Amino acid sequence: MGAQHSAYETDLEPADQEYRRSVASGADDRQFATTLARGMDILRCFTAVRPVMSNAELAEQTGLSRPTISRFTYTLSRLGYLRNDPATGRYRLGPAVISLGYPLLASLSLRQTARPLMNELARATRGSVSMGIRDRLSIVYVETSRASAAWSAQLSDIGLRYPIASTAIGHAYVAGCEPASREALLNEIRVRTPDTWARYGERLRAVHEEYTGKGFCSSYGEQHPDYHAVGVPLGRAADGETIVFNCVAQIHLFTRDGVETTLGPRLADMVEQLRAGASVA
Repeated sequence: MGAQHSAYETDLEPADQEYRRSVASGADDRQFATTLARGMDILRCFTAVRPVMSNAELAEQTGLSRPTISRFTYTLSRLGYLRNDPATGRYRLGPAVISLGYPLLASLSLRQTARPLMNELARATRGSVSMGIRDRLSIVYVETSRASAAWSAQLSDIGLRYPIASTAIGHAYVAGCEPASREALLNEIRVRTPDTWARYGERLRAVHEEYTGKGFCSSYGEQHPDYHAVGVPLGRAADGETIVFNCVAQIHLFTRDGVETTLGPRLADMVEQLRAGASVA
């Protein structure tokens, strides 16, 4: 299972590279606080695969010097965002990181409304159902329901982030954008991540037509060869966030035909129930 998780983490690396390009490009912007951005970059280095890191490892990940990293980790530890192990000198994220995210989660009242329907669909498909919002060129999960199978815990959890360009939930986000916003997003992916665009650009251009024709976007092992996924946009909620949902299932449970006739339509029905009962633009 660890190898599967690592495969997903590898797919997230372009998003981190895009973040670091944003930091570098901000050097000529007088309003851009580069020091703050670098501190945030250090926090982003910690993942489920890399929960504990040394100053040397952080320096290698970020490209910053060891003395600079030492000052950052000391400061972040004093503020509670990192926790130091004196015996090893290595760091892990501290509790203050969780407190930063809670106000956002608490403000997304749709999570509570969606949770029973998500639980029902996860049980019925023996998969996972997640709700996400955009984080730059990724979708981050803000709510998730999963079957009891151990595999789904590795793929679906609050805070996990997946690329827009290569996932069903990301394609659903693109499909749900207004035309001008969609073109702006596609152009951003093309300019900021040219390698990603070369691989997925043609598909991204077609996702709105796919969604219009089927009522959902589908992915057949593009993100991971063992899983099929479907995605559906809900729309813009009352708090201003654009919400998207996905359903992920193991390929031995759903053939491609099953994805098209069962998995996708069931997710679309769930989202339509939410749309009917929520204030969504």
